[in-house]
Amino acid sequence: MKTMEQLGAQAKQASKGLASAPAAVKNKALSEIARQLVLHMGEILSENQRDLAAAEKNGMSSAMLDRLRLTEQRIRGMADGVLKIVELDDPIGGVDEGTVRPNGLVIHKTRVPLGVIGIIFESRPNVTVDAAALCLKAGNAVILRGGKEAIHSNLSLCGVMQRAVGEAGLGPMCVQLVEDTSRESAAEMMKLNGYLDVLIPRGGAGLINAVVNTATVPVIQTGVGNCHVYVDKTADLAMAARIVNNAKTSRPSVCNAEESLLVHKDVAEQFLPMVKKLLDQSRVELRGCPETVRILGDEVVPASEEDYAAEFLDYILAVKVVGSLDEAIAHIGRYGTGHSECIVTNDLNASQQFQAQVDAAAVYVNASTRYTDGGEFGFGAEIGISTQKLHARGPMGLRELTSVKYVIHGTGQIRE
Repeated sequence: MKTMEQLGAQAKQASKGLASAPAAVKNKALSEIARQLVLHMGEILSENQRDLAAAEKNGMSSAMLDRLRLTEQRIRGMADGVLKIVELDDPIGGVDEGTVRPNGLVIHKTRVPLGVIGIIFESRPNVTVDAAALCLKAGNAVILRGGKEAIHSNLSLCGVMQRAVGEAGLGPMCVQLVEDTSRESAAEMMKLNGYLDVLIPRGGAGLINAVVNTATVPVIQTGVGNCHVYVDKTADLAMAARIVNNAKTSRPSVCNAEESLLVHKDVAEQFLPMVKKLLDQSRVELRGCPETVRILGDEVVPASEEDYAAEFLDYILAVKVVGSLDEAIAHIGRYGTGHSECIVTNDLNASQQFQAQVDAAAVYVNASTRYTDGGEFGFGAEIGISTQKLHARGPMGLRELTSVKYVIHGTGQIRE
């Protein structure tokens, strides 16, 4: 098993050739990855079954098992996602802007790879492919470190990608996986200065906080999603119920799923029974404020302070009846994580106030938070959803995996 420093050195060496690789060569590698994912589907599914069996034995929740599970359809979807990245424009070498100075210097601001990107993630093996493919297209080598729950799946996927990259003429070490899933390996990765140019954590609050508080390499903070839907007093309630149900139940284990529902007091009596009927179809547990409990009865669990701050990633929804739009915005400001927030309303002024005052990477009016996704935004696959404000915010596509270099042409100018 290679040490973290060995992985870093190999990635850094591989990144040098990858940075100048023509788009056609990178696209060839990506097309080969897509082809071999389908070709080796049986092997990948077999290894995934090993992970699922161990996870079930260890009592993993059904929602988290869904994050871990691969199917033939999901693998084909991963391959299709890689092919969509092939179709995207290569950002490397692009000129953002150019100027000619009075002294004749010609200055171009150009796009270059970040270099070596580290990804620490938990039990979603599709991240292994999405992350590697995006990093490759943007000219970056990548070191992947998944959780122990998905180690067999990730080893299989990484092996497929390394073979594909090598057959396309690029160095296989452009894509590497940390085989040691111990806490010690994660801590070493967080301090891999001199090798990692940036580290991106993808997972729950515990993982992301650990990386942010421990890492000495640059970090892009992603993923924690305590997302809210606020149903305003002027909302179309039937539409609101559909949005709430979709945002909570379509895939509760992902970061853009709704975790908290806020309802204006003027429509709570009518709306809460309506939305509960839909949520009951997925057996969603409601944890509500006293007013919610009064309206819906004993089936609602009284909510605690921790519930309003929680990212459940499960069929659980915190509910609160609020007295005004201002109270809803204040609640989101206190408990939100800056990911995705939604207002359902027919009041233009209310929607504009919500958009202006809610501080999040994505703010929706009358649409599900589940759309916060690189593919849905037209970026192709994404490396994650950045909830910070420096360098990148929101779904991180190809452009967000690059930096800039100023290229200056002169004719012998010297500074006086």
